[in-house]
Order: sequence, then C-alpha cells, then structure tokens
Amino acid sequence: MPHHTHPHRTPAGARWCAVLAVCLAAWAVPAAAANTVYKWVDANGIVHLSSDKPPSGVKYERLAWSQSRNGSGGRSPGAGSGSAGNRVLAASAEQVASRNAVVSELQNRECVVALEAIDRLARGGQAVDEADFQRLQQTADRNCSKDPDRRHEQEQMAAKLRVAKGDVCVDARNKLADMLEPGRRPTREQLKNQQEFIESHCKAPVR
Repeated sequence: MPHHTHPHRTPAGARWCAVLAVCLAAWAVPAAAANTVYKWVDANGIVHLSSDKPPSGVKYERLAWSQSRNGSGGRSPGAGSGSAGNRVLAASAEQVASRNAVVSELQNRECVVALEAIDRLARGGQAVDEADFQRLQQTADRNCSKDPDRRHEQEQMAAKLRVAKGDVCVDARNKLADMLEPGRRPTREQLKNQQEFIESHCKAPVR
C-alpha cells in the first residue's frame, strides 16, 4: 500500500530538528550577551563604555569580544539555570574578568585620546569652543583612572600621543616614505636610522 504524506504535516524528524534549533538559539543568546561591551555617546557628547546596555532609545555600538583574547578559546560552559526548555547561561568568572579587561582597555583609550585633545587645544593659542572643551573634559573624567599613579601613566601616554601626531613625527614618516619611493637609493644605514627614530619617538601608545 503506498505511503501518503499529509501536505500540511511536518515529519517527526524535521519537527525535532526545529525544536532543537530553537532551544540551541535560546541557550546561546545569553552567552553572546555575556560577551558584549556597549559604547555610546550621550546627549552631552560624553563617551560611555559599559558591559550593561545603555538606556532605552540610546543609539549604541556593540563591541563583541571572544575569550580567545586571553587564550582560553570559545565559550565557557557555565552553570545553567532557569525553566526547562529555556536554559540560561550565567557568565563565568573568567568571562566577567575578560569583559572587564576589555572595558578597561577601551576606557583607557578614550581617556588618553581625550587628554591629548585637551592639551592640544590648550596649547593651540587659538579660540577654543567651550562646549567641545567641556565635552572632552567630561569624557576624560568619566574614563580616566581615579588612581593617581595610573592617571599619571595615562597623562604620559597622552603626551606621547601628542608627539606622535606632531609635526616632527609627521615629517619623519613622510621622509621615510620618500626614501622608499621607486628610484630613491638611500643607504641601509639611513633607512635604519629613520626607522629607529620613528619607532622610538613617534609610536602612538593607543590607536
């Protein structure tokens, strides 16, 4: 007797695969959320970085990270909780530590960039927009370390960034580019000296 397949009935195997896919998706979403850092700029132009989502209606940038940053690779299994069929993964201590390290790294970058811009504007000798200056100061206040020793390190990094972006280093990089132009024949010693100058004086501490 021929086997008839009902046109509107999904085979049992396909239904099981669909249920499994939904369960896996529900299982994976919290883990992905645990691996996310949020960056946004508020109405005053201040940069915020957090492992928590910004308030509703705020436009943000989601910065995903992986545990492979610290060599563990992949996602830690974690302990499951919640109702059956909707397994929720809590972030492991390792995930939390890695995420906090990423936030700290990003905050350090925003701090150094803001401090360099503040110093450049203060030294520029030109009229400074008060709102822009205040925005930079607030970004620095929010992201720079409150520890005096660490804050001193960040200020030194900002000074190095200012030098790296200054005329001397711009000229040095242009000179090296000219040396490498087709038809130019600098000596090995000239190239070495130029590259060493750039490496020692013009390397930006943050990007």
